[in-house]
Amino acid sequence: MKKLLSLMAICALLSLQQSDSKAVVDHLAFLAGIQLNGSDPTDIQVKDERFYDRVLKDQSLGFGESYMAGWWDVDKLDECMFRIFRANIESRFKKTPSFYWAYLKAKLLNRQDKEGSLDVIHQHYQLGNDLYRAMLDPTMTYSCGYWKNAKNLEEAQIAKYDLIARKLNIKKGMRVLDIGCGWGGFAKHVASNYGAKVIAITLSENQASLAREVCKGLDVEVRVQDYRDLNEKFDRIVEIGMFEHVGVKNYREFMEICHKSLQDGGMVMLHTIGSNTSTLLGDAWIDKYIFPGGQLPSIAQIGKSVEGLFVMEDWHNFGTHYDKTLMAWFKNFDAHWAELKDNYSIEFYRMWKYYLLSCAGAFRARDIQLWQVVLVKNGVLGGYETVR
Repeated sequence: MKKLLSLMAICALLSLQQSDSKAVVDHLAFLAGIQLNGSDPTDIQVKDERFYDRVLKDQSLGFGESYMAGWWDVDKLDECMFRIFRANIESRFKKTPSFYWAYLKAKLLNRQDKEGSLDVIHQHYQLGNDLYRAMLDPTMTYSCGYWKNAKNLEEAQIAKYDLIARKLNIKKGMRVLDIGCGWGGFAKHVASNYGAKVIAITLSENQASLAREVCKGLDVEVRVQDYRDLNEKFDRIVEIGMFEHVGVKNYREFMEICHKSLQDGGMVMLHTIGSNTSTLLGDAWIDKYIFPGGQLPSIAQIGKSVEGLFVMEDWHNFGTHYDKTLMAWFKNFDAHWAELKDNYSIEFYRMWKYYLLSCAGAFRARDIQLWQVVLVKNGVLGGYETVR
């Protein structure tokens, strides 16, 4: 009964004229345990009255853009976003015309084809290496760390690399493909510690250049290459934080290429952020400012893509570890801002802060997940021994 009355109140508020947008936003904030202009560190401080209309008009996009513009602020942005995600406030908004337009384009177009896949490279991964050096740990790892026994970010990232190597039972002399290799951290780890022969591919020239330096002297070949151009065999295939850029229309092709590229009994590691629901669209603000064309897979979408190709031997969720990783990244970014500010604007600072801390809040709220999925061509005879 309480839920029914709450929904009736929301519907009534949403039917008010635009001049009453402050009352609507105030009520939505209340549902998340947030008070507008309140005294709690998680309370939103409104600096510009245009904030209210903008949030109702453009929802997630308007909320993020108004933060970038300085129309609102909050002392604990990550905890504020945690409350918003935990209360599932977004589901209480009506779909806008821009949502339906984006959905139609997602249905009709393949934004992650070969040409489209370069959009996120140019906008995000080709940002200066100075930014990523300042934000990341010494291994230059831009994916979720494994914090089970780690005391700091670098230990968490090395532990993640070692966890993957052990899950895949990588041995000396094995030929390993690293799809979306970043700055070469994993390639270096398994080449130097496990004696693997690594082919590492990326679409970013900046990443490839630094990865070659990082892996100098090791049995690692770094290429600027699309995964769709592969035509060779490997013992193991690793994808760490790249599957989010593949796109649902390409999931099956990605898996078919992995299957074709593996020796019998070969293994794939899928290390990806995951969604609790199957969708065609990502968050509007993230899509515009951070990861163009980014899309989080669901369990159902991954399952459909691997059906008939692989045996799923292990599925590990440690999404809460991404909360700690993102908070560590923001701490580094914020601490080094004085060194970066000559190359990036204050709007960029607010954009990057919103990106890192809102994502931390989403993982904390269990709104999104981090999965490691072990897929084996023909399965492991006698059974797979899980590693944690």
